[in-house]
Order: sequence, then C-alpha cells, then structure tokens
Amino acid sequence: MRRLVRLLDPFLVLLLATVVLAALLPVGGSAEEAAGLAAKIAIGLLFFLYGARLSTREAVDGLRHWRLHLAVVCATFVLFPLLGLAARGLVPHVLTEELWMGLLFLCIVPSTVQSSIAFTSLARGNVPGAICAATYSSMLGILLTPLLAALLIRTEVAGFSADVMLGIGAQLLAPFVSGQLLRRWIGDFLARHRSVLSRADRGSILLVVYVAFSQGMNEGVWSAVSPWRLVGLFGAETVLLALMLTFLWYAGRKVGFATEDRITLLFAGSKKSLAAGLPMAAVLFGAQASLAVLPLMLFHQLQLMVCAVIARRFGRRAERAEAVDATQPETAPGALGALAGPDAQGSQGAGAADSQGAPEATDPPSGRDDQSGGSPGAGLRNS
Repeated sequence: MRRLVRLLDPFLVLLLATVVLAALLPVGGSAEEAAGLAAKIAIGLLFFLYGARLSTREAVDGLRHWRLHLAVVCATFVLFPLLGLAARGLVPHVLTEELWMGLLFLCIVPSTVQSSIAFTSLARGNVPGAICAATYSSMLGILLTPLLAALLIRTEVAGFSADVMLGIGAQLLAPFVSGQLLRRWIGDFLARHRSVLSRADRGSILLVVYVAFSQGMNEGVWSAVSPWRLVGLFGAETVLLALMLTFLWYAGRKVGFATEDRITLLFAGSKKSLAAGLPMAAVLFGAQASLAVLPLMLFHQLQLMVCAVIARRFGRRAERAEAVDATQPETAPGALGALAGPDAQGSQGAGAADSQGAPEATDPPSGRDDQSGGSPGAGLRNS
C-alpha cells in the first residue's frame, strides 16, 4: 500500500480534487465568463513558458541521432493515432462516442518531456537522446495535435473552421513562438526561478481544468458516463499502453538500436503529456473538454505507475551488470595466469623434466558468463 501511495502522482491528486470541486461548485453565471477569460490567459502563459524553456540549440545538436528521434515522433503521431482509430470498434459496447473521442485525443497528444527524461535516466538509457526526442515531440505537437484533431475527430468543435484555427494560433502557437524568440533573454531567469514557475504552471492547469469541468457540468455532459464505462476506459487504456511498450521495445531491437537507445524509445515514445494536452483540449473542445481530458488524466497516472516499475527494474539490472564488470580487473589476472599455467610450468620445470617427467597440464578454469547483460526483453520477462 505504501508503494502504491509513492507511485501516485501528487499533481493528479490535485487534479482530481479540482474535478470534485467543479462537480460540487461549478462556476456559472457572470463568473463563468470571467473564469473563461482567465483560463484563456493561463493557456497563453503556459505555452509561452513552454516555448521559452525548450532549448532550440539542444534540439539542433541532437539531429545527429535522427533515427531515434524519428522513431519517437512516428510512435507519438503515427502509431498511437492508428491504435486510437482502431479503438473505434469499442463503441458503443465498451466506450461511448465521447469517451472514444477523448481516447483518440489522448493518442494525438505530444510526448511529455519531464517524465520521459526521468524514467530514461532511472533506467540507465540515453538521457541526451530522451531530451532531444521529447523536445522535438513537444515542438511538433503544437502544430500536429490540432491538425490531427481536425482531421480525425469530427465534432462541432474540432474541425477546420476558421474560428478554431484562429483560436489555436492565438492561444497556442503565438505564445509558444514568442517564448522561443525571447528565450535568449529570459532563459536564465526562468532557469533560476524554475520551482516558482513550476507552481505557476500547475496552478494555471488546475484553473483550466476547473473551468472545463464546470462547463461540462453546466452542459450536463457527465450524465452519459456510468462507472462501467470508466472501467471499460481503464481496460482500453491498459491494453493501449501494453501494446505500445511491447511494440516499441522489440521494434528498437529490430532496427538495430543499442540498449540505451531502446530504453529511450520505450519511454519517450509511450508517454503522453498531461500539461500540454489539457490546455489544448480546452481550446479544441470547449464545453466538451471535460470528457475529452478524462482519458488523458487516467492514462497519465497509468503510464507513471507502469513505467516507474519498468524503469526501476532496468536500473537494477544495469547496477548488477556494473557490479560484475567492476570485479573483472581483479579476476582477470588469475584467469590469465591459469590459462598460461601449463606453458609457464613447462618453461620453469624444463630442467626437472628429465628426472620427474613433463608436468601434468591442468585444465584452465571456465569463466562464468555474465547473463545479466543479455536481452533486455528477457530482463522484463524474468523480473
């Protein structure tokens, strides 16, 4: 139970508390308009800070490993959406139409930067590669997520209407580009005050969620969701995550990636960004955003719990391999001496060979093969 509590994301607890608050005390009347305006300002601030924090220089320097980054982008914006479209077969028996649209929206959200890097580091993967891959995914997501939503999610809100495209440009793209342009002047300030700005980020997201769920309560969109539908949604997302993790791990081996790069592909390619997805949903779906973000919130906690377990097992296996490697310099001389023993004895006992006969050669000791560094897939199976 204590381990489960440690795996629970504290920010998700705050999000759930915000949802409960919106259900009990939804904002309405004249206050709803003011809260909506505040949410739009918060979304613009969020994407301005995203743009100011993402290092363009690191992204350019990381182009040398383009195969890894291309694999992560394809997993995020090609494979995930295809699986989301395939989940349409779960409607209406398992999912409602609205929950499926939320699941499909989850599949087109960019990868998350922080947890991709954290899990890759814990698993002893390619951390610089994870930084660049997640950065590319976030940058591309500003454009690709709204476009994919317009193409794949046919609703009254998510479409190629001029109003939606203008809203995307004003609330998402323009602040992001502005942050990128001003990064050279404000980047150091943001780095020094990272903890304070992180709280501002989370506060802005909580405000966006509160407004979105309040609108959903006022519109009555939650009346169509039953507990069994939520169980079905959880099962569908569990299968989705399992398929992505399995495919990415073995696909990395198939294309010849090193173990460190396979770990990066595994974690960066299977993540979805809650921080980027929530404000995007508010812009794209309006009053329907509450149902659209529910699958994303659920998947966020699921990916944290599952990937934390996998990353720790990878890390422990790497530690065991390093411990075995550390003993090699001590045992190697003895092993070499044993292998050279017959020759050495022959040369030292050449004079005594006439009276005592040739010395009996001893079999060299067989070295113990280290199996801890074998197939990482085997490590997952055996752990």
